[in-house]
Formats: sequence, C-alpha cells, structure tokens
Amino acid sequence: MRAVLRTVDRVVLGLVGLVLLALGGAVLAVGLGVSPPSWWIHDGPHDVLLSTAERTHWRGEAWWWPAVLAALTVLVLLALWWLVAVLRRHRLGEVLVDTGDGAGALLRGRALEGVLATDATRLDGVAHAHAHLTGRRDAPEVRVRLLLEPHVDPADALHHLTADSLTHARDSAALGSLPAEVRLRTARHKAERVS
Repeated sequence: MRAVLRTVDRVVLGLVGLVLLALGGAVLAVGLGVSPPSWWIHDGPHDVLLSTAERTHWRGEAWWWPAVLAALTVLVLLALWWLVAVLRRHRLGEVLVDTGDGAGALLRGRALEGVLATDATRLDGVAHAHAHLTGRRDAPEVRVRLLLEPHVDPADALHHLTADSLTHARDSAALGSLPAEVRLRTARHKAERVS
C-alpha cells in the first residue's frame, strides 16, 4: 500500500511540475516576443494576465469572496496534509520472518519494537529506550533512541546495544541483517554540591 502511495505521490508531483513548467515557459516565451498560437489565452507580450473586466466580473456577487476564501483554504489544507504525509517517517507494520518452509511468517512491527526497547532498557545505565522500525518488511531497519544515565560511557552503551539487544532482535526474527541508527542522549541531573 505504501509503495502505491509513493508512486501516486511521485506521479502527481511530476504532472504538477510539468504543467507549471509548461505554463511558465509559455508565458515567458510570449513575454520575450515569441508569437503565441491562436488558441493561447494571451495575444502578445503587452497583454495582461487578467484584464480589469476579468478581475472585477464577480466582485459584486455575495458568494464570490466566501467561495474564493473557501477554495484557498481547502488548497492550503491539502498542501499541508500532503507535506505532513511526505515528511512523516512511516512505521513498519510487519516484518517477514523466514521460517525455512518457503512461506514465511509475519511478525508485527510494534511487537519487535517493544521487545527491542524493553531489552535495551535492561542494559546497564539506560534510563529509557525507544525503537522505531522503518524500511521494507523483508529488509527492516531500526532507529533506536537511548536516554543514558549521567555516569554511563556512550561507547559502552552503544557496544552493549549492538552486541546484545540488536543481535537478539535480529536473531529472533531470523533476519540476515538489521541496520540501525542509534541516537544517544544523557539524562539531566542536578548539580552535586561539594563541601
């Protein structure tokens, strides 16, 4: 489903880009003195985009300005929805586990995320852990965020996460590899008084 949405997104963006490029190029060509074809909406370089009559034709109607504002509001909301949908990182819903019989099994992505986060939280010095699966179901990737206690060496925490938690997750899901992006933060603590 996500691949279909990604394809539709690219096709729509490509079509909108081509239309805007063609219109902008045609207006630029007419403005530079190229004689337009007879069906073109403008006659020449001194023609305006909207005449005074075209701009003021509906201005006196009571429905005109509310309709314009409603249409612009819908366009802005659609553009914002599209932007959020494109920028949002998609969560992997399921992981394909190779069972050896050729059919495979599906493991819920949230279950694997939960086990990975719980396992990482059990590591020494990790105050909180969060895992987020991305990628494809046959080639998952994981983003892990760790909140470390102030006394923990980040290199040690990263080593234990890689050697223990990520290895367990990869082996339990029978994955060939499990690429990971790890972000480490240190928990804030109150300053200690020295007397």
